[in-house]
Amino acid sequence: MKIFYAVQATGNGHISRAMELLPYFQRYGQVDIFLSGANNSLQLDAAVKYRSHGLSLFYTSSGGLNYWEIAKQVAPMRLWSEVRHLPVEKYDLVINDFESITSLACLFKKVPSVNFGHQASFISPKVPRPEKREWMGEWILRNYARATQYVGLHFKQYDDFILPPVIKREILQAEPRDKGHITVYLSSYSDATVRKHLRPLTEFRFQVFSKEVKQPTQDGNILFLPVSRNAFNKSLITCKAILTGAGFETPAEALFLGKKLMVIPIRGQYEQSCNAAALEKMGVPVLRTLDAGFAAMFRPGVDQKRKPCLHPDYSTEAIVSYLMHHCHLEKEGALDMLYPEAVFN
Repeated sequence: MKIFYAVQATGNGHISRAMELLPYFQRYGQVDIFLSGANNSLQLDAAVKYRSHGLSLFYTSSGGLNYWEIAKQVAPMRLWSEVRHLPVEKYDLVINDFESITSLACLFKKVPSVNFGHQASFISPKVPRPEKREWMGEWILRNYARATQYVGLHFKQYDDFILPPVIKREILQAEPRDKGHITVYLSSYSDATVRKHLRPLTEFRFQVFSKEVKQPTQDGNILFLPVSRNAFNKSLITCKAILTGAGFETPAEALFLGKKLMVIPIRGQYEQSCNAAALEKMGVPVLRTLDAGFAAMFRPGVDQKRKPCLHPDYSTEAIVSYLMHHCHLEKEGALDMLYPEAVFN
């Protein structure tokens, strides 16, 4: 069987998840990857057959979306050409992790596809939203990567097509420890902004993962580190607490490890507002921004006694097996159910 796997390369979460899922997809056949996007720090450790700049999100230095930079990347003629030439019709299965060109190509060529990932969960009205809903944000979540089928991932099973997060093997096998530092990953803030608000908190040691530094750099109580999968995993496994954006993969891993978690949603990114609403319901402190009031909100977050936890019911193998079953490919005799209990129990 030939599988077309479209991966959104805005940010690092989609790439991290793809690296974990790829070996399990390959059990079912040949997998060709389409990587779309131009704003990430991690490299996909696999052969990429198709590549596009796609439609990417870019950020300001102060925690919000950079709409001008996003608009500059839009090239309608290029996108339309890629939609027409992307050979989705040559594949037995199209798996789409929130990638718009693949979605449009499937629509144009009348090819079935499955939207598989965190964003797919927002098709359900049962998934938590912020008190103030944004019609544009809702429209984007529902239409940016439309598909014929949906399999979502979220912190909880809010609906019958939603599964738990995919947790990296290194995290699953880790033995969490507390070495006293605070891990920080705030991709929408500049190092200068992060430094301004963390340096006065001299009673804490911070390990800040940065897109700006090329090698570890000590600055008072802050150790700036280049973004690296292995270094970040090590820091997370041994941290006292973590401060990060309200994305999906990193908060899910922190909850799985039982770490104290605080999140700052990226301004203007509606998905993160939704994630923050879900995390807040679970008892995770949500900080709105890095500003003059940050320290007063941060200290209680570090001192929190109750630590929300995540206990996924399915392994990565079982999640992939469910996905394949959901696509009804087993009716064609193309697949063996590796974990039928994950589907039928």
